Amino acid sequence: MSRSSTLFVIILVGVVLFIVSGGMRWLPWFSGMANHHKGMMSRLPGGYAGRTNPYSASTAVHEAGLTLYSANCSGCHGETGRGDGPIGAGLVPPPADLALIMRMPMARDDYLFWRISEGGVSAGSTMPAFKSLLSEDERWALVHYLRGGMK
Repeated sequence: MSRSSTLFVIILVGVVLFIVSGGMRWLPWFSGMANHHKGMMSRLPGGYAGRTNPYSASTAVHEAGLTLYSANCSGCHGETGRGDGPIGAGLVPPPADLALIMRMPMARDDYLFWRISEGGVSAGSTMPAFKSLLSEDERWALVHYLRGGMK
């Protein structure tokens, strides 16, 4: 067997093992996270760029954010933000790992507020837009909660 034939067989066996072991289920996750990274590094549309949270962090704001997160986000993103909520189990791409996103320095207030407000259409996800469901104050409370509750 020639060297190129041997290499082809090794690659083919590797691909088959990857698929059989469930490796394909991770591809949408990488795609979704790549879209979030691209969004964090890009210029935000409209009136979102450069916005900062106008509210100070406090126990009341954090608790309001937790209540909103539990009611609107945890079903898909999970209680700890790992993207493992029961509703999100069958979504492609899967819900974002918010705990991971919150550790990224480019997860700025304006990006988080934009993503919560406009949803995931630009990232290729089914996350709904919350700008018509939650007030601006509630969306900023969610940003505070993400900053303090996703570790």
